[in-house]
Amino acid sequence: MTAPILEIRDLSVSFGGLRAVDVVSFAVVRNSITAVIGPNGAGKSTLFNLISGALRPRCGQVLIEGLDYTGRPPYRMQAAGLTRSFQITNLFFDLSVAENLRLAAQILEPLAMALRPVRASRIASARVDELLHRFALTGKAYYPAGSLSHGEQRRLEVAVALASKPKILLLDEPTQGMSHGDTQETAALIKSLASDVTVLLIEHDIGLVMSLSDHVIVMHQGQKLAEGLPAEVRSNPAVQTAYFGHA
Repeated sequence: MTAPILEIRDLSVSFGGLRAVDVVSFAVVRNSITAVIGPNGAGKSTLFNLISGALRPRCGQVLIEGLDYTGRPPYRMQAAGLTRSFQITNLFFDLSVAENLRLAAQILEPLAMALRPVRASRIASARVDELLHRFALTGKAYYPAGSLSHGEQRRLEVAVALASKPKILLLDEPTQGMSHGDTQETAALIKSLASDVTVLLIEHDIGLVMSLSDHVIVMHQGQKLAEGLPAEVRSNPAVQTAYFGHA
């Protein structure tokens, strides 16, 4: 069996007396889409913060390709090939769409380019053009990011997260607040990403999760309640009781 690209081992963190994430373990297969679901307050976003380095765990490990990156700051995680988007849209709204992408793609340039004019950054420029085309944003490349529709802003945020060519992409509710049409377009886009990057996402739309994911992890009260193929998780009585309120 192929070694997982991401392993989470007994990850835990507490806030006062609250065990927000309580001994959670799972593995993520390379170039797959894994969804983390659960009721509000289940610990999903906290789990993402632990994995991405925004929070230090009380115990447990985060391994990328077998190497321990537990508690490393976000810039170290990015250097290891892990990036993320956020539940609340996180862009430079006064900058253009292309400028948002350029800032994120600049990491691809050699350090020697740091003092060169922006127009000389050909690697970053090529990546920006590639992402504008892939995310159907070419026509709005020079629009301020703040002028985009909500669905376009969410797509741009995913594109920004991909600008550094990561191995692992964490998406925190990428379709939140989207219309049905935007949700379906974004789902198709995420599905297409799995050929290039391993995707771990939090999502509340169960229909979307079941159609999009290769593997599903269910959290409840900070713990992993169940995991498996989408159909297995949907039919699990414990999941139905915790997530849907009935067995």
